[in-house]
Amino acid sequence: MAQYLLSFDEAIDRKFIVTKNLNGQAKPGTMIHVLDCVPKGNGAHTVWYRVNETGQDFSHGFSSIKDFCSWARTDKILIRHYESLSRRDVMQYLKITNGGFTKLYLPVIIVLLILVWIALISVVGGVTGAVIASVLSLVIFVGALFVYKAQRKKAILSIYSKVSKNNWGVIIK
Repeated sequence: MAQYLLSFDEAIDRKFIVTKNLNGQAKPGTMIHVLDCVPKGNGAHTVWYRVNETGQDFSHGFSSIKDFCSWARTDKILIRHYESLSRRDVMQYLKITNGGFTKLYLPVIIVLLILVWIALISVVGGVTGAVIASVLSLVIFVGALFVYKAQRKKAILSIYSKVSKNNWGVIIK
């Protein structure tokens, strides 16, 4: 599970998974080891870190601990079993665990609802169109919720299956 930090001092000598792209920094999905955090003033810090795959050292300034935690996070499953997973697996896991229902599906639901309401009100019209649009709105929302839960479960089971198969010889189905 993801953990959050209270200060930059807690980040020193810990491993993190990069979740966001920053120019000239480690790519999302890579594991880093924080070497040091140096205060710059106004609560900002420069974080010195090493990319585990390449051994390259980088530094980047963060204005707050919140900015750092949104860029990289600790995740016990990913960090312990990073070698057993591909970058695609890591990114899929991060997408599923970072993005909730509202981030992933709410924009799609809103667009579908607008299209359904416009189409049914203009084609059928009146109270009948509004009733049909209301029923279809409920169906769209429930359908999207089921698809989201199924995708989340599939992605998480896929990660656990790969981790368990490579490390324990057990396949989760």
